[in-house]
Amino acid sequence: MAVPYGTRFETLFDQVFPQGALMVGVVAPDMEYMSNEDKARGKQAKQKVDERSGKRQWKVVVTDPSAEKERDASVTITVLADVQPVPPQAVQVMPGVEVRPVAFEGLTVEPRVMGDRFKYQGFTIRATGISAPQVGAPPKRENKPAGQQGQPDQKSAA
Repeated sequence: MAVPYGTRFETLFDQVFPQGALMVGVVAPDMEYMSNEDKARGKQAKQKVDERSGKRQWKVVVTDPSAEKERDASVTITVLADVQPVPPQAVQVMPGVEVRPVAFEGLTVEPRVMGDRFKYQGFTIRATGISAPQVGAPPKRENKPAGQQGQPDQKSAA
């Protein structure tokens, strides 16, 4: 089967991030690389533009709670939009600590070979927008005392 280089596969947010995603930092423009010579000449950096859609590229770094490997816990998503996307409100989990749960719309993945010395299969992940995650119905719980929710029943050996 021949799949052309650069093929982008449409996917659902829940397939890529089954436990959701938490935004780290801010939405930043994805700038073109500038050499030291160009910087010394006073050349201005330009924001990258997606070759297919013609839209500007923005970078968003998220933490993936479902990542099995440490290297996969931090993921950079490229958001394609004419104007800078505005992420949803942050949620305070304790005094001074906020997290920003996010979901991505129009998600695509593109397979890539990654790594410098040791190569591995990775993906370039792109989206067309950022939104607040949809909260479904709460999980069904059995009538157990507080503090024992979700724990299996343990039988004592007598």
